[in-house]
Amino acid sequence: MSKVVVLSQVREKITALDQELLKLLGERRQLSLSVAQSKIDTVKNVRDETREEELLIDLIQRGHKLGLDAHYVAKLFHVIIEDSVLNQQAWLQERANVQHESPITRVAFLGAKGSYSYLASHRYFSRRVDSIVEIGCDSFDSIINTVESGQAEFGMLPIENTSSGSINEVYDLLQHTSLSIVGELTQPVEHCLLTSQKTSIEAIDTIYCHAQPYQQCAKFLSQLNNVKFEFVDSTAAAMAKVQELNTPNCAVIGSQEGGVLYDLISVKDKVANQKENHSRFIVVARKAVDVAVQIPAKTTFIMSTHQQTGALVDALLVLKENNIGIKKLESRPIQGNPWEEMFYIDVDCNLHHTDMQSALNKLNSIAKQIKILGCYPSESIQATPVPKVLLESNTPV
Repeated sequence: MSKVVVLSQVREKITALDQELLKLLGERRQLSLSVAQSKIDTVKNVRDETREEELLIDLIQRGHKLGLDAHYVAKLFHVIIEDSVLNQQAWLQERANVQHESPITRVAFLGAKGSYSYLASHRYFSRRVDSIVEIGCDSFDSIINTVESGQAEFGMLPIENTSSGSINEVYDLLQHTSLSIVGELTQPVEHCLLTSQKTSIEAIDTIYCHAQPYQQCAKFLSQLNNVKFEFVDSTAAAMAKVQELNTPNCAVIGSQEGGVLYDLISVKDKVANQKENHSRFIVVARKAVDVAVQIPAKTTFIMSTHQQTGALVDALLVLKENNIGIKKLESRPIQGNPWEEMFYIDVDCNLHHTDMQSALNKLNSIAKQIKILGCYPSESIQATPVPKVLLESNTPV
């Protein structure tokens, strides 16, 4: 009995500490926004990687004295720093685009509650608005139309996945839309095999899924015997179907986070082909945004070149000569023009930077066609590296 009492007391202390940690994290976030406010007048970059590295080294050394593993401290504060950077960026962007504020933020995305697009939408806008009005769509084309027609302020579109590659349908739609890319988000994708009842994998004979998760989990799925696959328009539709059927022989490929919304349980975690599986989403809107100068920016444009030897190489050299780094280069066929390609290019540069303007002036003179799809804050936050010796040694340097 005494052991039960002691355990109860320990748990109470842990709960109290957890609540105190949450309070401190909230205070830290507010202080980080004060830092963002100070950068308006000084025009300093959001990130100061030298200070971040010094901070991490100091925290790892202090953690060592408290018996905390260096990897644990580094991982924990990488997440905290990332949250601070993203919140500062969101705040600065709000200040730079006051004209875009709206009392109601309507967001169009693929599927319904629980879909990966649904989760990405809530994650992205959680830093920007108090709440969103959800508009689930049954196709990428429908998302574009919903935003173009003014029924939604924003659309969330998946553009590529680290496992299954580029989503060509979205690239093709971007050729013809008048919408601008105003943001991006990289969402971890953790596929699970979900069911409505506790069951075994061997008892499952039908799996509902969207085509993208099916591709991303092909290795695991190919090992299953006597299983029929039913393809649906979205992961949310698949989860809703399995919930409705409520039988132990039906399953869905989806996220555990989304499955909770449909009272589904995981019978097998981490079924994706790759251990590190991420999807990149873009946010589109009718109006372009200005990116605050303190924020790292990306510019996306599409370009077609003349049908002559070395035309693409000449265009890419223009970017190199202007010190502009290419993050993504994708080619897609031009509809109605056999054997001609449209090139999609993501670069690390603000559209209004002198280097970017110089490059565009030159490209306009040598390319067949150029269309700017958008300039937007880069949300690919790379973890600040710390000295390897700190992570490998139990003794602080």
